[in-house]
Order: sequence, then C-alpha cells, then structure tokens
Amino acid sequence: MTELTEPQLAPPQTPAVPFVEPVFALHRGGKLEVRSTVPLRDAADLALAYTPGVARVCSAIADRPELAHQYTWSGNTVAVVSDGTAVLGLGDIGPAAAMPVMEGKALLFKEFAGVDAVPICLDSTDTDALVETVRQLAPSFGGINLEDISAPRCFEIEDRLRALLDIPVFHDDQHGTAIVVLAALRNAARLTGRPLSSLRAVVAGAGASGVAVTRILEQAGIGDIAVSDSKGLLHPGRAGLNPVKEALAADTNRSGLRGSTESALRGADVFIGLSGATVAEEAIASMATGSIVFALSNPTPEIHPTAARRYAAVVATGRSDFPNQINNVLAFPGVFRGALDVRARTITEGMKLAAASAIAGIVGDDELSADLIIPSPFDPRVAPAVAAAVAAEARAGRVARA
Repeated sequence: MTELTEPQLAPPQTPAVPFVEPVFALHRGGKLEVRSTVPLRDAADLALAYTPGVARVCSAIADRPELAHQYTWSGNTVAVVSDGTAVLGLGDIGPAAAMPVMEGKALLFKEFAGVDAVPICLDSTDTDALVETVRQLAPSFGGINLEDISAPRCFEIEDRLRALLDIPVFHDDQHGTAIVVLAALRNAARLTGRPLSSLRAVVAGAGASGVAVTRILEQAGIGDIAVSDSKGLLHPGRAGLNPVKEALAADTNRSGLRGSTESALRGADVFIGLSGATVAEEAIASMATGSIVFALSNPTPEIHPTAARRYAAVVATGRSDFPNQINNVLAFPGVFRGALDVRARTITEGMKLAAASAIAGIVGDDELSADLIIPSPFDPRVAPAVAAAVAAEARAGRVARA
C-alpha cells in the first residue's frame, strides 16, 4: 500500500513590502468593528432586540418612514463610498486597495464627531452603475460621503445623487477641502489686514478640489481668481476644455490672463496649489507684498514651505509636519454631525460657508499669527462649532426636518 504524504510546498517568498512596519501592525485586521449598543443577556433581551419585538418597530417605520431616523442606525450613520479611482496621492488603485483609506475616513468620523460611518468600495467605474448602486443603498444611511472618485466623473455623480436622494450627499475631496481653504484664507487675510474682496488669487489645479475651492471663494467674495490646469490658465475660448472647465473659465479670470500658472502669479496676492505640479521659487518671489501661499499637494507641496516663507507673509500646506495644515478633518465630521442632528435633506452652499466661518472663528485675535491661521485637527472646539453652525444654517435655509 502506497503511503500518502502531504505535498511539499515551496517556502514562502520574502514579502516585497515590510509587513513588520508599525503601520502594517496598526492596520492588521482593519481599523473598524461593529459593536452592539443594547444588552443581549437573556431571552427577554432577545425578544426585544429581535423576534418578536422587532416586528412592532418595523411596522411603525412602514407606517411612518421618518421614524427610521430615530429607531435604526441610519440617524447617525454615513456611507463612505469610493470606486478607488483617485485615492490620496496614489491615483487609480482600485476598490480593494482603497479600503484602508475609507476605513480611516470612517474612523475620523467617529473619533471627531461621534458619527458612525461604513466604508463601501464599489467595483465599478461606470457612472450610471455607481449612482444606481448608491441610490439603492441610501435607505440604510443618513448621509453619503463620496470619496476619492476621479474628476470629472465625481461632479456628475454628486449632482445626480443630490437630485435623487433626500439625505446629505457630500464629496469631501471637493467641499471639505474648499471649506478649510476658505477658513484659512479668511484668517490669513485678517492677519494681513485685507478683505477677501481685495485679493487676487491663482488656483493651480482644475480637478475636484480646485473647482470646489474656486467656487466657494467666489461665493465668499474673492476679488478675482484665475485657475490653471496642466495646459495653462483657463479662459473662455481655450480649446479642449470639458464642460466643468468651460463653466469655470466663463466665471473666473476677469483680468483675461493667458499662459502659465507662474506668469499669473506676478503681482498676485494668493497662490493655492492643488495640482501636484511644482512652482518655481522665482514665481513666488514675484507675488505681491504680503502674499499668501497655500501649497497643498501631498506628500510634496508645490513649493517647499521654507522657500515660500522667504517671500510670503503666510504659508500653509496639507502636511502635519509644518504649521497651518489644511486638513479636511476640520470640516467633514462637524458638517455631517450638524446635518444629521437636524435631519437635513441636503448640504447647501450656505451650510458650507457657515462651516468655514466656524472653523476660522476658532482662532481668536490673541492667537492669530503667521504660524496659526487654522486650528489643530485635535482642537476639541472644532467639530462642535462646525456642527452648530451647519445645523443653524440648515434651519435658516429650510432644509432641516428637526
């Protein structure tokens, strides 16, 4: 009789990625779990939490759907939805690889504003399919946070979902960035003794964040603003613009500037970098006296902050290892906290402006300095202030249901 033996397997190869690094230890098993909020000690608890007691709650919601906000998790839960096409500085890495970022986003929702969030990475880049999938998932949630979806698809996806759903839909890459940039710029202008209406700004980058930053600065009353992409400044009549850029070109660049980002910086008051491209030190040196430089690309800013500080009165980045970090976590937890608290049907432009004002207001006159124009993400005042401002504006704008 032939003895059966286990097949001999080749020894595992040494992993290309150093999985023993602390970052991998932290992420092992994911960063989230689901935990119950009610006791389950005996048969009586089981009868209340599940059958037969749960049927009474189901019937009540069937008769009055608005009760779902009070008697299910949807009243405090947001879906964090991505297709993995524009992740951080990594680009199109797909849904599975995007999941650690979405888990991290959910973690921030919970830690900073007590909002439960569920990461959902969809294996489709088809706009129609993504919109329909989120529409079908929406009854389980009180809000939808879109994340890391490539432009220009992200604009259409958000617009269509906002039209379809009666819960807040918020693309954080656009609006979270825009809110915090406006907050920081308000304080930078206050520090340098100028109103926003006197400032001429140049935005490098016409993707999701660049478009949203430009739009919110227009609403806030910026003096003039020009936007550039990889081919130069946007202006009416420039060939090859998609519809989003065409609309932006029509509404901006009142000075009629043509050419490169760097040429537009001559005499400009504000530079906001959201493109990943580099900007020469000479271009920053050519800006107006008392200039403001927000070099926000990560991990490499458009210009190193040390170089920018030789010429600019105020410098901010997207990094945590330099002063004045423009971090979306200052905005989105409080925005959703406020919207959920009043059962807002949507997030209006007024609510975004209110959030920016609340963030800016955290930094008092006695604290304001070139190295402190924006509060720390760990300042416990931020999320409550943003939530209160957003909730109040939702009521004033008649989109609140509570």
